[in-house]
Amino acid sequence: MQKINVGFIGAGGIARSHVYAIQALKFYYNNVPQIVLESVTSARPESRESFATQFGFNKAQSLDDFAHNPNIEAVFILGPNKVHFEHFGLALNMQNVRFIYLEKPVCSSRFEEEKMKDLLQENGSRVKIQVGFQYLQTSSVREGLKFWKSGELGKPIHFDLKYYHGDYLQESYRKKRVTRLTPAPDGGAMADLGSHGISLLMAFMGGQLQISSALQAGCFEGVPAGSDLFSSISLFDPETGAVGNMSASRISSGTGDLVYLEIYAENGAFRYSSKNPDYFEYYIEGSDNWAKKMVGSNYKPVTSFPSGHVPPGWLRSMVHAHYQFFTGDDAESVIANLEHGLAVQRIVRETADHLTQFRELVKNSKN
Repeated sequence: MQKINVGFIGAGGIARSHVYAIQALKFYYNNVPQIVLESVTSARPESRESFATQFGFNKAQSLDDFAHNPNIEAVFILGPNKVHFEHFGLALNMQNVRFIYLEKPVCSSRFEEEKMKDLLQENGSRVKIQVGFQYLQTSSVREGLKFWKSGELGKPIHFDLKYYHGDYLQESYRKKRVTRLTPAPDGGAMADLGSHGISLLMAFMGGQLQISSALQAGCFEGVPAGSDLFSSISLFDPETGAVGNMSASRISSGTGDLVYLEIYAENGAFRYSSKNPDYFEYYIEGSDNWAKKMVGSNYKPVTSFPSGHVPPGWLRSMVHAHYQFFTGDDAESVIANLEHGLAVQRIVRETADHLTQFRELVKNSKN
């Protein structure tokens, strides 16, 4: 059995989720590599040492010692958004690294985007790179994508996607997550939540989506004006002519963790909601009813553990993303490679530019 030595850059909440997904692989899949948790690094020594002890890493190291650890073959980049690019370059320069899992957003500026493209061209054949858009691996999204790409619904006309939270309405929650309140495109709702939505839209509509305008709302003490708490963007697909909206919110009360997608096409419509993750729905024009396609936890032909009818969850999609990352053994799923991540980041960055223009418009209207 293949053995892969893994290192984590970051020891926060998302890192815990990745450890869970890695350790769960053997329960869901028959043929997975032996994953060795070799090392973890983070800014604070006490944080990385506690993380290593709790989750079974062989070492807790400084970033410099981590970068010179010859045992590490796979690096998970899980730190704050603003250092993703720096840590990506560090991982590429590590002696024996063959896998890089990069959490979204992939970077924080136009300059970093361009440098990443150069690094990808130089190293793309040597290192496997995957970006943390695990919603693509939700079982019903995976099956819904296959249905959509069958062409039965025809060419898209218009679409809408929402990704809403309400947690940032609470002052205590905002104070605990100050690092996520940096101005866009490094922080804000569109970078943090909306990037997942853009990823989903690009999986269905293609990577050439363009942005035409953006709006933002929500103002709280201690939150910079450039950090969008709610933002909405207008998008169009130059290939099909389809248009639509995508909104991301941290301040939508009562929504929980809502991802909602609907696409209207020439021959029917498609919709998915995270509130009902067991299935997707579609409508064929003239049928007079919506059809419900139950999916559950089926990842056929790869696996259906614990059973095909069991509801999937957020962590389940992350487990499958890790299976893809380490094995590549699922040709039926969309892979969130670095090209996909950079296409998403382009929209995130352009959103920040449009939001700057919108804030100026609002300011001038008050004068």
